[in-house]
Amino acid sequence: MERTHLAALTPASAGETIRVCGWVQSIRNAKRMQFLVMRDHTGLIQVTHERTEGGSDIETALESLTPESAIEVTGALIQNDHVKLRGMEIVPTQIMVVGLAEKPLPLDQNSPMPTRQDWRYLDLRRPEMNLVFRLQTTIEHAMRQWWMINGFLEIHSPKLMGHASESGAELFSVPYFDGTAYLAQSPQFYKQMAMAAGFDRIFEIGPVFRANPSHTVRHDTEFTSVDVEVSWIKSHDDVMKIEEQWLHFILTQVRLIHGEEIRERFQKEVVVPALPFPRITMKDAHQILIERGHPITDPKGDLDPEGERQLCQYVQEKFGHDFVFITDWPITIRPFYHMRHESDPTLTKSFDLLWRGLEVTSGAQREHRPEILLKQALEKGLTQKEIQFYIDFFRYGMPTHGGYGFGLSRMLMLLTGLGNVREVTYLYRGVNRLTP
Repeated sequence: MERTHLAALTPASAGETIRVCGWVQSIRNAKRMQFLVMRDHTGLIQVTHERTEGGSDIETALESLTPESAIEVTGALIQNDHVKLRGMEIVPTQIMVVGLAEKPLPLDQNSPMPTRQDWRYLDLRRPEMNLVFRLQTTIEHAMRQWWMINGFLEIHSPKLMGHASESGAELFSVPYFDGTAYLAQSPQFYKQMAMAAGFDRIFEIGPVFRANPSHTVRHDTEFTSVDVEVSWIKSHDDVMKIEEQWLHFILTQVRLIHGEEIRERFQKEVVVPALPFPRITMKDAHQILIERGHPITDPKGDLDPEGERQLCQYVQEKFGHDFVFITDWPITIRPFYHMRHESDPTLTKSFDLLWRGLEVTSGAQREHRPEILLKQALEKGLTQKEIQFYIDFFRYGMPTHGGYGFGLSRMLMLLTGLGNVREVTYLYRGVNRLTP
């Protein structure tokens, strides 16, 4: 008999014999009756058994069950208005104990984060965790839908590299035959190589690695990065237009498919943002923060987390919008490959996207002229030997281009209101976490 998902059970099927599979949510063995609530990834159902004189295999199976045991139940679906759980129940003809859970369980709903991470597969059985990863699946599908409609190619860049792709301070090194390789911090160089290859518009969803010693709720050492690069742009504004249209499409799909469930599970509304998104230059952002009483303490002028939150509050108050692009960052903060403004070479044609107080994107127009690119790299302290392979990408006709990197886990945090990257990452990797 085919398995039926619990969400598919309706009163219209009352009287039919069905087979369902899942886990024991709770069990109550009374004197005359036995009640079981079972769960699969789609919902819950009650199983009700009346004891008989002399007992039965079903009675014995129910007596043996422990919370979170894996079971299969075959029986008749009965409509019963007295049953609070959906007004239906299953009267079993067979219960098979597929996997008996040990007692006691190693965690409960009040367990601290380290315990939940130790037993992540049990933590993931919670319905809200299941929703997080169904949401992730919808998001990635919507991303690809928009890219396919708009002529993008998907690439898979190498994760073993001979040189750093970002700051050399955040590299993981690994033995590589007779030498050393580095885990990719970003697909940046290879995204740009695709522009030199004439791919025109590309995207990648893949793992990146940062040897970042931070213990914050929004940092990890391995995460999924979403990357885009586009040729023949006029400025970084073209890249921002692409990203805001892309996000508008994604959030429209998320609201349509999961909006009601997110509201019920997380008490969060999925807001589809109006186009275009507000844009504020970094210079103006500093002035806004000063006027709001938040000093700029970073010597290079970077934004701190509270500064990001304050700017988003300002944008919500002034424009009623959840998103804001902060543009034209100083060269002291940005990498060497960002193009600089002709009118002010101390500023780059770059942006960050803030969403409800959290940075979710960094992007820019890239410098495509090899002689200027090399000059800027040397100014940043890199050597020509270190990056010659990268400069070679630009030697035989590189178009103007730009792109962005987007944080998938941060998007999931914002949509659900879960305040820790550990909650929305399948298996988190951090300074003190390499297992399971």
